[in-house]
Amino acid sequence: MNGFRRVVAAVLLLGLLVCTPAIARPALWVVRGDLGTVYLFGTVHLMPSDANWSSPELDKALEASQRLSIELIDDDAANMQAQVLKYGFSADGTLSSKLSLRDRDRLAKAADAARVPGGIATLDHMRPWLAAVTLSIAPLVQAGMDPALGVDRTLRKRMEAAGKPVDGLESAEQQLSMFANLSETLQLDFLRQTFDEVDQGPKKLRELIDAWRRGDVDTIAKIEDEDIRALSPELYEALLVNRNKAWAKTLATRLHEPGVSFVAVGAGHLAGPESVQKQLEKLGFTVQRL
Repeated sequence: MNGFRRVVAAVLLLGLLVCTPAIARPALWVVRGDLGTVYLFGTVHLMPSDANWSSPELDKALEASQRLSIELIDDDAANMQAQVLKYGFSADGTLSSKLSLRDRDRLAKAADAARVPGGIATLDHMRPWLAAVTLSIAPLVQAGMDPALGVDRTLRKRMEAAGKPVDGLESAEQQLSMFANLSETLQLDFLRQTFDEVDQGPKKLRELIDAWRRGDVDTIAKIEDEDIRALSPELYEALLVNRNKAWAKTLATRLHEPGVSFVAVGAGHLAGPESVQKQLEKLGFTVQRL
């Protein structure tokens, strides 16, 4: 995949990964309103070709659903390239000039580990958030992951083949501008967290993979969401909580209207004390795990 697709995949990596051929049973929920019904499913945005993650419960929910909502649908290469160019590059100095000597060294090592073409010189023109997501994709690419095989794209193809509409909860511009609008301090925090992830290697990834496969939401929350919250509560609010609240409001409207929706978002958004499910419960809905 090209560089911009790698960036897109990393931006969407509030989801998790699967890289084993064993049958998985990721978590699935249903919410019933006075008129509408919404199924909630945590996705992984990059997958190997031999991963099997379907289940009878999932198939039944998809067949019952009249529409699919995923995080975004306008993630074609041309649009993503335009948005990355608009929001991802700095006009006020180099990235390394904003880092301590220690962090500059870590940036250079991470660039080598990620096999970024041009190394640190390429990252130096990026804003911190874009450098972070570019580096965070490294272990995934090296593990053979491909966004073309991601769960959300697979679900989209299936629903479109059935003649059912697919929509996005956000636009590509909304997602990338969200990162770009973070304060520089938060962006640099995000980048430093990425250094730590690169240093840890595949161990954490394996833990996340296993948790997603068995539907272990508590472990997903502990590994994924709590790391961000511990690093920076502000970053946690911006990347997870605020989006979860916005999505819950959108889904609440649907639950007051006739129809059945299948909603597939990154699994990290469906875990932890501020998950989409918790936001819906605050709005008065009952969420049931299937």
